[in-house]
Amino acid sequence: MTRPGLLKPIHAFLEALTNPNPKDPNQLLSTFTTFPKPLVHEHGLPQLAPFLGRPFTGQDGIATYFELLSSLLSIKNMVFEPDESWVVDASCMAVSLRGTATFVWKQTQQAWDETFAYRIKLAVDGGGSQETRRLAVCEYHVWADTGAAYLARCGRLGDLTGGGGEDFEPEEGIA
Repeated sequence: MTRPGLLKPIHAFLEALTNPNPKDPNQLLSTFTTFPKPLVHEHGLPQLAPFLGRPFTGQDGIATYFELLSSLLSIKNMVFEPDESWVVDASCMAVSLRGTATFVWKQTQQAWDETFAYRIKLAVDGGGSQETRRLAVCEYHVWADTGAAYLARCGRLGDLTGGGGEDFEPEEGIA
């Protein structure tokens, strides 16, 4: 598989993620495989936020992940590094990339800017007929600022960022 061939489904996924079509709520899900069962995993302690640290599998699981995420967070100004900076591994059909965005925990309205990393593995979707088989996302791994998400969820992010408390002082012996 060529680099451009691998990047095409990644660009389709990122476009559906950053510019959802209100007339086609399944647009994002359609960028994932049906078989093999797709996986979404946002790494982190599951105690910090309901979408962290557990696998979401299959089309239903992926829908649950994105519904959960959109019910808890709003995301603004999501941009990605140019694809020339992405790491493309054609041998395992995976792409790693970084992006930035502003996240807002809806319940507390606390916001933070962060840089996050994705590792997206592709596979030929075997869920359709021979004519409709296509390359699609089968694994979507996310590494992000779970600490900021947790503090925003608890309404404590401002305590550290100066938006409602004193500057953070590390405990003695930690620096």
